[in-house]
Amino acid sequence: MSKHSNHVFLLGPSIVRKLIQVGYALFCLYIGWQFYRFYLWTMDLGPYVPRPAAVEAFLPIGALVSLKRLVLTGHWDMIHPAGLSFFIGVLFASFLFRRGFCAYVCPIGLINDALAWLGKVARVRLTPPRFVHIGLLGLKYLLLGFFAWSILVKMDLGAIDSFMRSPYNLTVDARMLLFFLHPSTTSLIVMGVIAALCIFFKHFWCTYLCPYGALLGILSIFSPVSVKRVEGECRHCKRCQESCPSSIRVWEKETVRVPECIGCMECLDSCPEKGCLSLSLFGRRSLPWWVMPLGVVGVLLLTWILANFTGHWHTMIPDERLKVIYKALLGHI
Repeated sequence: MSKHSNHVFLLGPSIVRKLIQVGYALFCLYIGWQFYRFYLWTMDLGPYVPRPAAVEAFLPIGALVSLKRLVLTGHWDMIHPAGLSFFIGVLFASFLFRRGFCAYVCPIGLINDALAWLGKVARVRLTPPRFVHIGLLGLKYLLLGFFAWSILVKMDLGAIDSFMRSPYNLTVDARMLLFFLHPSTTSLIVMGVIAALCIFFKHFWCTYLCPYGALLGILSIFSPVSVKRVEGECRHCKRCQESCPSSIRVWEKETVRVPECIGCMECLDSCPEKGCLSLSLFGRRSLPWWVMPLGVVGVLLLTWILANFTGHWHTMIPDERLKVIYKALLGHI
């Protein structure tokens, strides 16, 4: 039992994190399966299955476009409303609980964990020099900058409305499905290279390349919660850095506020000194570690409840109409 367990949670931070990650990954697989069955129905290849709105959670770029339109006009995107609702929920969760979405919810994070474990077991893990590590950290911000420039700067309201009415946007969820069902040779090579890098370099995608994580990391700088270290209790064993998915040098910091911190609480779980590391509010008041996972899951659950209650979850396009659109635009693929 973890030294950080208490009477509320009998399991430690690492186990709780894995349980949440696996649970959400299974939910994603279920949503993917349901959407696949819906797609088969649109092509007259299977019985009717309602389209799961949660599939829009995998469309963050479109959600960013919708968010800009919401700010400019006050109108919610009712073509992919769940995508916008989920995106706003993730942004809010990241502001309150750092990059907890990356730590507990994102299925890519779980895959990165598995690849990092494989690299450790196979003893092929490499650690880039510190100056290389710092340089690589900028890559994800360059990718984020590209999307921010393309959407937030270059796209005016007319371009946004044209995009939202475009055949691509109307079928973007199905196109995403087809991308994974029938990936091109180039896509397979790129994904293979990234997977290999994640085996050799711990959490390569999440730490260096993910633009979504970069955006959430910027928001997390303003988060009221952070990991705090008590210098007098620290033995500088560096177990915190070894367990950290982002390889943050926690043992050097008084308060961990860097955007790479995903709030996973792995450093707390690995620390051999009780009282050395803790979750803090505004760097002062100590909080139980379980506030982080509970807060992230709670915000996203509340987002789903509010979106359903206010009519901002399900698309305004009836399934029968989507069937016509899919067959017309994707039937030849």
